[in-house]
Amino acid sequence: MKGLAPGAILRLTALAMGMVALMPVQMLVMRVAPSRGAAIPRLFHRLTCRCLGVRRHVRGTPPPAGSSGLIVANHVSWLDIAVLGAERPVCFVAKSEVAGWPVIGFLAKLQRTVFIDRSRRAATADVAAQMGERLTAGEAVVLFAEGTTGDGTRILPMRSSLLGAAHEALGKGDAESVADIAVYPLTISYTGFHGMAGGRVERATLAWYGDTELAPHLKTVLRAGAIDVELAWGEPIAMGRATSRKEATRRAEATIRKARQETVSGRPVA
Repeated sequence: MKGLAPGAILRLTALAMGMVALMPVQMLVMRVAPSRGAAIPRLFHRLTCRCLGVRRHVRGTPPPAGSSGLIVANHVSWLDIAVLGAERPVCFVAKSEVAGWPVIGFLAKLQRTVFIDRSRRAATADVAAQMGERLTAGEAVVLFAEGTTGDGTRILPMRSSLLGAAHEALGKGDAESVADIAVYPLTISYTGFHGMAGGRVERATLAWYGDTELAPHLKTVLRAGAIDVELAWGEPIAMGRATSRKEATRRAEATIRKARQETVSGRPVA
């Protein structure tokens, strides 16, 4: 990319070489042992964070290792995928358009991303069935419940439809047979740039939303130097017989908003 410093070009080259080396390995794993398909993506996401200078900081108590459940998070940037994927084995739910994006779409398929076609009325049911299979298999599924990326500062209203559909899919239509699902609220906040605390302008610069193109945004990330991101985990919510999907979504959204306010203000919010 033109206009990048030699160090940034070196980091981008290292990332590209790592991707080329890991892709055929992941393709082989997906063919012969798909149940072990989470290890290589996690390694790639860690490489991505390292090459792009992203430093992860965890607040709160993450879900136990290997636990199943729905991770409900806000969405700021394509970087969120690498940040969360580097922390733990997860699968993501993404809009169907992502599947057709050059390179990114192929990588998403290799990570067994669940794609939802929002133009089809039956899409939610189809996606819910896939999510139900993943949850039954003990996997953690990430939902960016805002439905789109935000500007890095605001939390957009969260949608409850996929949470409820995934829960119903586990019981195959028999509400009495459906067990509770653990919903883990997660707040993603980009907090530091060039080793210094960032404000609203810096957060908006790293956010990937609207009509922002990927290549210029990648250049912005490479020029940013060190990037600090905080992953703030909230208390898990048992969605099911006692807590409806709308109430679970409301509580998750409130937890995420509170954690974002705490991060921005630097002090706990009562």
